[in-house]
Amino acid sequence: MERKGVITFQGNGLTLDGAEVKAGDKAPDFTALDNGLNPVGLKDYAGKVKVISVTPSLDTPVCDMQLRRFNEEAAKLSKDVAVLNMSMDLPFANARFCANAGIQNAVTLSDHRDASFGMAYGMCIKELRLLTRAIFVIDKADVIKYIEVVPEITNHPDYDKAIAAAKQLV
Repeated sequence: MERKGVITFQGNGLTLDGAEVKAGDKAPDFTALDNGLNPVGLKDYAGKVKVISVTPSLDTPVCDMQLRRFNEEAAKLSKDVAVLNMSMDLPFANARFCANAGIQNAVTLSDHRDASFGMAYGMCIKELRLLTRAIFVIDKADVIKYIEVVPEITNHPDYDKAIAAAKQLV
C-alpha cells in the first residue's frame, strides 16, 4: 500500500510503502537483525513496553542525535521498557556506531535484509529504500499506543511526548 503526501525530505514529497498502522492496532511482528546478525522480532521483547525509534540512517546528524537521546532516556526508564532503534543501516554499521557513541541502553536493529519492519509498519520510503523518521510506543500486550511519523524527515521527533507515553504504560 503506497501513501503519498505523508512525509517530505527537504520539502520534496516522498512515498511511504507498506501497511499503515494506527494507535490501538495490534503491533505487527517483524524480523530484523541485531548487531550480531541474529534475527530479532517483536516476540523477543514480550512482556515489555517497546519504544521503537525509527531512523533513516545513523550516519546523519538528526538520526545520530535521535539515538543518543533515546539511549540517555532509556537509562532513566524502568527495566520493563525496551528502547529499540530501527533503520536500514547494516548491523556492522550499527555496531560501530554504538561502540563509538557509547550506546549501551538502546538496542539497534537493522531492517536492511527484507524491510520486514518497514513494510509491516508502513515506514518504507519507496524512492530511497530507507525508513522514515518515526516513533512507536507499544504496550506490554503488543498494542500500539503512540505513533509519531515526522512529516519532514530532516526534523526531530517529539522526544518528550514519546517518553511520556512510554512512562504511562509501566
